[in-house]
Amino acid sequence: MELSPTLVALNLAAAAALLIWAVRLVRTGFERAFGGHLRLWLRRSTGNSFTAAGTGAGAAVLLQSSTAVALLLAGFMASGKIGAYAGLAIILGADLGSAIVVQLLNSPIALLSPLLLLLGVLFFLRSSRRSLRQIGRILIGLALIFMSLDLIREAAAPLSGSQGFATVMSYLAGDLITAFLLAALFAWAVHSSVAAILLFAALAAQGMLPLQAAFAMVLGANLGGAFIAFVLTLRSEPDVRRVIVGNLILRGGGALIALLFLYRFDAGALIPGGSAQQQALNLHLVFNVALLVIGIVVLRPTLALARMVLPGTTDAHADAPRRSALDPTVRTDPPRAFACAQRELVEMGNRIETMLRDGMRLFDAYDEPTAARLRSEYREVANMSLDLRVYLASIRSRDPEEDTGTRAFDLAGVAVNLEAGADLIARKIAALARQMHQEKTSFSENGWKELSDFHDRVLRNVQHGIVVLMSEDVGAARELVQQKEMIRDIEQKLERKHLTRLRKGLVESIETSAVHIDLLRSLKMLNTSFAMIAYPLLKERGELLESRLIDS
Repeated sequence: MELSPTLVALNLAAAAALLIWAVRLVRTGFERAFGGHLRLWLRRSTGNSFTAAGTGAGAAVLLQSSTAVALLLAGFMASGKIGAYAGLAIILGADLGSAIVVQLLNSPIALLSPLLLLLGVLFFLRSSRRSLRQIGRILIGLALIFMSLDLIREAAAPLSGSQGFATVMSYLAGDLITAFLLAALFAWAVHSSVAAILLFAALAAQGMLPLQAAFAMVLGANLGGAFIAFVLTLRSEPDVRRVIVGNLILRGGGALIALLFLYRFDAGALIPGGSAQQQALNLHLVFNVALLVIGIVVLRPTLALARMVLPGTTDAHADAPRRSALDPTVRTDPPRAFACAQRELVEMGNRIETMLRDGMRLFDAYDEPTAARLRSEYREVANMSLDLRVYLASIRSRDPEEDTGTRAFDLAGVAVNLEAGADLIARKIAALARQMHQEKTSFSENGWKELSDFHDRVLRNVQHGIVVLMSEDVGAARELVQQKEMIRDIEQKLERKHLTRLRKGLVESIETSAVHIDLLRSLKMLNTSFAMIAYPLLKERGELLESRLIDS
């Protein structure tokens, strides 16, 4: 039976949508199962440009996305843990990693898709361990990627006899710039250059896309992939944006140069591969290998150019008066009033996240203006907390039967906990940094490494707590409470490691012992302040036990 053009287009769009979603499924599975390990791996592997690039490539292979690596990197750069040169090398490596992913997803491993799907469903549905459930998610995502590629081939088959489609494809083969720009726009729109390139390669395999057009669209997807991270980091710090712009200059500019190369030479004769599909994928790999090699050589000039594009600027809104989310005109409409209160809590959480990043920098190089800014920010958070509690106390419903007290009490409790977390950073952590600066002491190498890793875990949980505040997702809330237990165990383990160094008589450990222990416990308490965000939600859904005590 001959299918109508509308039905063919619908089938093709549905198969492409499944591909995009499956790639995302794999990425979120890796982020949830191994995100913490990836973060530590990225932060530690910045000894030289080649190590950093290799780390970026490995992380992109696991996350199925160079954009995800760029966003992880943005957090580390914002906290001063990764420099600009290492950062750009990591992103260039991640670009190569995404090209390797495309090759792997087009390999004979696709024959195992039924087994991957079966194992994935079993792990996801039958396992009680979170890590195994996420591995199940990854396997399901991989199986769905392979299935979606098969669906794309089947959906595109009827187009082989379509004169109109052949005309469009012939036009793209003759107008490579249009093909290039359309591919860049598509990759940006779906937020995945991997999915876009797999789609273009699948169309080339079916003879739907001429080889020259496929080459141009693969290069366009590289530009679109670089532009995704650029858009997502527009509000990041200038140093972060310069690295992302540097990658956009190299990857986007390189794609344009390669496009000009297509006009002058017959790339089909130069790129190896037994089929049009494989040649398109090999072009993607060759392009990103060349980009990495050249990029490592021109790291400094590229970042210098990025600094010219984005010179140091001051925040025009830094001294502007704060605008509260608390709307006094909706206090008689509890749902809207509580939504205002939640937005104010999210703003408090964002401020505390920034305080935590700045506070840890003081141990690297103490800076009194930064410490003063932390104290000022704490006072602002404290004022926000007080205003919020007063606002919550004033919420009244027109319906006398409606209970607003429980919700108001829960949100007020979250505000008190966040204020306590800000106090820990401004008063305790900053004071510990000042003490070390005055005493001219420093942590041992292993001690500072442990503290930095612990800080990174706590920072991740702070971000997780803000997500729970915004989404009220029960699964995310459960994970936040589980992380609280994990942080407690890690803190105890790190204290034991510190005591072991004391027994060995390590001078740095002896001089900084009190600060080391206090900092560990302060970070643990800060983590608890944000973990408490999850408790009202879990209690409301019946996900909490009444007590941890064993019945006697």
